[in-house]
Amino acid sequence: MITINIKKYLAVGLILCGIAVTAGCEDMFETDSNRQIFDPALDQKTDSMFYTLGILKGLQMAADQYVMTGEMRGDLVATNQYTEIDLRHLADFSADVTNKYDSAYVYYRIINNCNYYIAHRDTSLRTGSRQVAIPEYAEALAVRAWAYMQLAKNYGTVPFYTDPLVSIEDANSLKDSKDMRGICDALAPELIKFSGTPVPDYGSTSAGELNSSEDSERKAEKTVSTRRAMIPVDLVLGDLYLETHQYELAARYYFNFLKVNRWTIRRAYIDVMDTYFMRIFDDKLPTSMSMSVTSDDFRWQSIFSVGSDNDIVTYIPMAANKLRGVVTELPRYFGYDFYSTTGGSANSNERFLLERQISASDSYVALSDAQTFYYTPTGATGGATVVRTAELGDLRRLLTMQQVSKNDSAFSVMIKFNNANIPIYRTAGVYLRLAEAINRMGYPDAAFAILKDGINEDLLLYVAQGDSTDLEFGRYIQPATLDMLRTTVPFLSDENIARFEGNWGIHSRGCNYTQGVQAYRMHDIVGKKLEELKQKQGLPVTGTKRDTINAVEDIICDEMALELAFEGNRFGDLTRIARHKNADGLYGADYGSQWLADKLAYKNPVVNLREEKNWYLPFK
Repeated sequence: MITINIKKYLAVGLILCGIAVTAGCEDMFETDSNRQIFDPALDQKTDSMFYTLGILKGLQMAADQYVMTGEMRGDLVATNQYTEIDLRHLADFSADVTNKYDSAYVYYRIINNCNYYIAHRDTSLRTGSRQVAIPEYAEALAVRAWAYMQLAKNYGTVPFYTDPLVSIEDANSLKDSKDMRGICDALAPELIKFSGTPVPDYGSTSAGELNSSEDSERKAEKTVSTRRAMIPVDLVLGDLYLETHQYELAARYYFNFLKVNRWTIRRAYIDVMDTYFMRIFDDKLPTSMSMSVTSDDFRWQSIFSVGSDNDIVTYIPMAANKLRGVVTELPRYFGYDFYSTTGGSANSNERFLLERQISASDSYVALSDAQTFYYTPTGATGGATVVRTAELGDLRRLLTMQQVSKNDSAFSVMIKFNNANIPIYRTAGVYLRLAEAINRMGYPDAAFAILKDGINEDLLLYVAQGDSTDLEFGRYIQPATLDMLRTTVPFLSDENIARFEGNWGIHSRGCNYTQGVQAYRMHDIVGKKLEELKQKQGLPVTGTKRDTINAVEDIICDEMALELAFEGNRFGDLTRIARHKNADGLYGADYGSQWLADKLAYKNPVVNLREEKNWYLPFK
C-alpha cells in the first residue's frame, strides 16, 4: 500500500490554493474574494469563478513536472553537457524520491481542491432556467479526473479518494488505491452526465507585462483566455477510455467534443519559400515549387503565439513575471530566456541560450528527415492535380527546433514554450488520439484519413471497391468504414457532415500537399512501415488486417512525434500504445513492452523497460 505524506495533503485541504489571496497580490488568477475554504459559502452564484481560478493555479504549479516527466523519459529528447542531474535521472530512468520532478503532491493538491468544491458546491442555483454552477462543477470533475490520470501514468496504482481531506483523521483513514482502469470506472460515470457541457469562460485576464529592453514593447501585455485554460469533460472521458483500451467509447467522446465545438483541422502551412528555409535548403528547393495559401490558412508556428486561438484547446498559461503569479523554467530548459530583462526584444537572439539543457534526439531528427515533402508545381496544366516530391523532410522539426546562432555558435532552440504557455490539448492532438482509437476499433483506413485527407465529405467521392478511378479522394476507404463514419463515429452523417467541411489531413502540416491519390498513399506508407517493422524487429508480417492496424498505429505514433514533440505527451503516448500492443497479442503478450524498450534503448536506461513496473516513478 502506498502511503501519503499526511501533513502535506491536510494543508492543501484547509486553504484552496489561489483563492485565499492577500491584499497586495497581483496574481494573474487573482479574484476579489478573500474567502477561505474552511468558510466556503458555496451557495453563492459568483463564488464558482473564484474557486475555479484557484483550481487552475494548481495546474500552473504542476506544469513543469507534467512536461519534464512526459518528455525526458520519451524518445524525442537527449541530454547534453548542460543538462542538470534531475533531468538526467529522468532520462535514464534512475530517478529516485529525491528528484524534484517526482512529486505526487502537485497532483493531489489539485485533486483535494476539486474534491472540496465538488462536495460543497450547490449545483441547484439558477438564473432563470440556467443552472449557473454546472460549467464550474463539470470543470472540477474534469480537472480531478485529469490529475488522477497523470498520477496513474506516473505511478501505476495510486491512493484514491473523492472526499476532501480536512483533518488528520480524514487522511489517516485513506485505504483505497486504484490503477487507471479503477480510476476510469470510478470517475467516468459522473463525468458522462456532463458530456457536452461548455467550459467556463470569464473572458481574458492579464498575465503581466512582458519583459523587453525595447521601449516600444515595454507596455506589451500577455493576455490569458480563461476559456482556453479549462479542460473539457469529453476529452477527459476520451482519454480515460483510450488508456483502458475501450476504443469505441474513446472515439465517441472525442467525436462529441469535436462536434459540439465544431473543431476541424484547419490547414496550417509552413512556408518553405520563407528566407529561413531558403537559407537552410539552399539549392535543394525545386525551381517549380511555390506556396498556395488562402485567407483561412494559418502559419503552423502561430499556434504557439501569445493569444493564439489556432489549434489550442487547453493550455496552462504561466505568468509573464513573478509579480503576476507562477512562472516556468521550461523555456530556459529548451534554450530561450523568456524572463530576461536585458535580452532585447522577444525575437532577439540575445534571448537564446547556448546552455540549453534539452536537445532533440537523433531518432526524432531521423524520423523528421525521413518524411517526403509534397508540392504542386507551378505551371501545371490539365484536369488532374499534379503532385511532385522533394526530399526536404518534415518542416515542423525545423521550426520546432529553430536553428539560431549566437556568439559564433550555431545550435537549435525549441520554440513552443517561448511565450510560457504549456499546451495540454490541441485540436491536432485530439484528432490523433481519435485516429488511435478508430484504428484499434478495426478501421485503419479511417485513421489514416485523419492523417492524409482529413475526414470530410470529399471521402464520399469514391469508396474502394476494387476498380480503378481518376477521382482523387477516398480510394482507400472501405464501404464498412464509410458506414461507421455515418453511424458509430458520425462525421459523415447528414446531421454532421457540414460541420466538418474543410477538414485537412494532419500530415500536410509538415509535408504540405497530402490530399488525393498521388501523395502520401496509404498502401505505400503502410507497406513501408511493415517492411521497417519486419527488418528492425523481425515481425512475422503476413499482410492481415491486424498487421495493418499495428503498422498504422506506429504511423500515428510517428505523427504524434512530428506534430506534438516536446509538449509533455510523449512518454504517456508510448506507454499507452505499448499497452495496446500487449493487449492485442498479435506478436505476443509482451510485444508492446519490447517495442517501447527498443525505442528508448539509446537512452541506456538503468532498468529493464520490458518490465512494466519499471515505467513508473517512485511514489513520494
